[in-house]
Amino acid sequence: MSIKNSVTKTIGIDRPREQVFAFLADPANWPRWAVVNVRSIEPTDDPDWWRMSTPLGPAGLRLRANAEFGILDHDYVDDTASWRVPARVVPNGDGTEFMITFHQPPSLTDSEFRQQTDLVDTELAALKEILEGGPAGVTA
Repeated sequence: MSIKNSVTKTIGIDRPREQVFAFLADPANWPRWAVVNVRSIEPTDDPDWWRMSTPLGPAGLRLRANAEFGILDHDYVDDTASWRVPARVVPNGDGTEFMITFHQPPSLTDSEFRQQTDLVDTELAALKEILEGGPAGVTA
């Protein structure tokens, strides 16, 4: 058995867990916060899958959400990689912690994996700004 490289990113958001979960559980919102990786997204004929436009080309997204437990796991598939991404939304006082873990797919080198996961920091900052109604003036 081999262990893959992994990275977990976490951000605190000053909004109730239910609000953060609802925003993230709607893939139509992803282009607003996943500004590096998602250019656009639309539903497909399969209610479980969404079609995305990404910097690497077309991709598919399947969200496996469970509001009761704060689970926002999702599958990402494109021509170069397939990622199963665990994500959680958990309460922290009156606010929320959003945690997302990336496991390195075999198709990415260590350097490529590190570059891709480093870009997530930009996306998490955008998510926080949107949900907290920061300088962008946009609220969920």
